[in-house]
Amino acid sequence: MLKKVAFTMYPVVDIERAKGFYAKHFGLTPSKLSVEGAWVEYDLPGGGCFAITTVAKGVSPSSTAGGSIAFEVDDLEGLVAKLKAEQVKFVLDLFSSPVCWMAVILDSEGNSVILHQLHKRA
Repeated sequence: MLKKVAFTMYPVVDIERAKGFYAKHFGLTPSKLSVEGAWVEYDLPGGGCFAITTVAKGVSPSSTAGGSIAFEVDDLEGLVAKLKAEQVKFVLDLFSSPVCWMAVILDSEGNSVILHQLHKRA
């Protein structure tokens, strides 16, 4: 019945500010834009699609809404240092779970973003 996760979408208040956040801090460039600019998609190199939109009327950005996106990264420690230098707000600093390292930040709109790196296998 279900085939895959087609995309993860976050509501944003200011689409240009949000695009700037994801470009500056993660180097993301849009892969698809709606004609009116209210929907922006980012195809990720390892698969998957992340979208931001102002179309979701009545839905506000939130760090406590339940759903979040987790971006897999190669060098979490380096990215955390970079984001701190750029004064990105952290909800949870770098921490370890049994399978990975993680940190949680807020984007420019107040959505939580999980940054994730698997532990190296022995």
